[in-house]
Order: sequence, then C-alpha cells, then structure tokens
Amino acid sequence: MNISERFSYLQNHKPGILDQDTYFRSAVALPLVDYRDKICLLFEKRAASLKKQPGEICFPGGKIEKSDRDEAAAALRECCEELGLESAEIELIAPLHVLVQPFKQIIYPYLCTIKDESKIKPSADEVDSLIYIPLEELATIVPIHKQIELKPQMPEDYPYELIPNGKDYSWLKAYDQHYFYLWHGYTIWGMTARILRHLLTKIK
Repeated sequence: MNISERFSYLQNHKPGILDQDTYFRSAVALPLVDYRDKICLLFEKRAASLKKQPGEICFPGGKIEKSDRDEAAAALRECCEELGLESAEIELIAPLHVLVQPFKQIIYPYLCTIKDESKIKPSADEVDSLIYIPLEELATIVPIHKQIELKPQMPEDYPYELIPNGKDYSWLKAYDQHYFYLWHGYTIWGMTARILRHLLTKIK
C-alpha cells in the first residue's frame, strides 16, 4: 500500500485555525488619514444605542459575512458602511497579525489609508464621533498593562476518572493581556488596544 498516494488529496489542504468555524470571525480596518497636516490613525467612538460595547473606542469593522470575498473585503466593506465611503476612496496597505481571542473570537486587521478625509460621513446609527490621533503621539504613549489569569471551570459531571491524576491534574495556566492607552480623556483598551500595540511595534 502506498500511504502517500492514499492521502494525496490532502496535499492541496490550506491550513487554517483549528475549529475556526465555531469562532466569531470579524475584520477591522486601521485607517490612516492626513488630518490637519498630520498622519493620524482614525478611531470611532461607538454609538450609545448599540447593544454591544456602546460608547467604546474602536476601529471600523465587524462580522465577516458569507458574501464577503475574503477577510480584507470584509474590513473594507465595514469601513465604507461606517464611514460613509466608497471602496475606491480606501486603499489597502497591508494585513496585520490575526488576533485569536480565548473567547472564541478571531479578528483580521488591515492597515489602510483614506485618500480624502473630507469625504468621511460617519453613520449615526453606529458612530457617535470620530477620533483622529497623530501617529507621533500614539508612539509616545506608554500603555497601562495588566495580565489576567484565565482559569478553567469544569462542569459537575466532568469525567476526571478518564485523565491522569483526576481532579489533581496539573492544568496549564493561560493568560490574557490587557492594555490601556490613555489620550486626552479617551481610553483605548481591549482588542482595539491589542491590535494598536501590534501596529505601533511594526511601524517603529
């Protein structure tokens, strides 16, 4: 038996993230804008009427839909919808690292530029206000950093008898990193801060 031939159909398999079909998958755009003669990163303050994370600071973005060609298309579509732009007014620069959260979330970030800031007309349903922060200022901010330990909580009927040492099994410790960027009364934290930190390390 030729084992390689039997499993040759797997040669075209494209690796992804295990169990990614069970994760909430979203994409965000990190828009660079020429604003008041400075290169700024554009953030949104989410509308207070939104059910999820009202009033928080974020990048334009949202759920990846089946109709989206790929993750980048989803990021640009969401950016257009939230900022009232046409796709031709946004230029994709580069993808950034994918963020996989322990809470069953995958986020695909994309650095882009908005060619003409004056054409931005934010959606009142989703956006309370826009925040333009110069990259030079962002680079000088030292974020507050807190490490959070994540502990497993087992159901009462967990089959401890099937694993070595049962209830005394030595579980690996897991941690989540929380960063807080403070700028002129605004707090950037959560997944937005994680992605921002990654961007700043790349462009330094």
